[in-house]
Amino acid sequence: MTALYDVAAIGNAIVDVIAQCDDAFLEREGLVKGSMALIDPARASSLYDVMAAAIEASGGSAANTVAGVASFGGKAAFIGKVADDQLGNVFRHDMKAIGCAFTTPPLADGPATAQSLINVTPDAQRTMSTYLGACVELTSADVDPAIIEAARYSYLEGYLFDPPEARRAFAKAAGLAHGSGRQIAITLSDSFVVERHRSALLGFVETQCDIVFANASEVCALFETDDFDAAVKALAEKVTIAAVTRSEHGSVVVAGGQVHEISAYPVKNVVDTTGAGDQYAAGFLYGLSQGRPLPVCGQLGSLAAAEVIAHYGPRPQVSLRDLATQNGL
Repeated sequence: MTALYDVAAIGNAIVDVIAQCDDAFLEREGLVKGSMALIDPARASSLYDVMAAAIEASGGSAANTVAGVASFGGKAAFIGKVADDQLGNVFRHDMKAIGCAFTTPPLADGPATAQSLINVTPDAQRTMSTYLGACVELTSADVDPAIIEAARYSYLEGYLFDPPEARRAFAKAAGLAHGSGRQIAITLSDSFVVERHRSALLGFVETQCDIVFANASEVCALFETDDFDAAVKALAEKVTIAAVTRSEHGSVVVAGGQVHEISAYPVKNVVDTTGAGDQYAAGFLYGLSQGRPLPVCGQLGSLAAAEVIAHYGPRPQVSLRDLATQNGL
């Protein structure tokens, strides 16, 4: 079957609310710096009330990744749940505007569209408090075979591993993809996600995944070790490609027994690290979909991550395709 999409992603459909803060604010609000915590509607309301002036933008980890793929010039699709409300309409409009297919039916009754309250400290670390809302209503019925079977790579968001029904959606996607000769990629998303679901995640990775994206803390949490090299080696033994980011130290890509160390692109001023991992995955998967060598895929990922951390917001503000051309990629 001819691929209609380079990347199809399944994840949380979230509108981000991003504000600046200091460490004292995090301490007053009981927030763990650099983490992602799930909150209820009441907490979302109270936290929003005390945050500084904010910008709002459609987000969600996997949705940010397909936005990056589209910015590179790739064909992308997204599967995720929003409510039939104002924020849901904003999210749907934003996905359409970037040229990403998004046909998941909205939730007519139930929770509101999800929002993530993101506080960014002067050192560019982001602390996320997320009300999942309609996201948790995603079911396996929302996984459209016509999309998954037509995508070279299906990308799954680890944050969505919490609801049992979402895991069934992941399993359905994996079966559809592999049945069509396609590949499944997953991002571990957050060390707290890994710690909550370590055993189930390991089982899913080993039996259903071809490509895994993680950062240093996540991969170490997965294998319960402080030895980065040992954790990467253990991950590489379970999948075809392991891509592990290390912030300013770049990334390590392991496949077929070969280790590729990828340098980070220099950034004059790091403003907001929100979306760095999402955009790394975007560049990497776009490169794979175009048949580029693994080191080049890693470089595309690093380039996209460098672009997004130089400004507020989790999605590219310039054409990543043009940026890649300017950098000889």
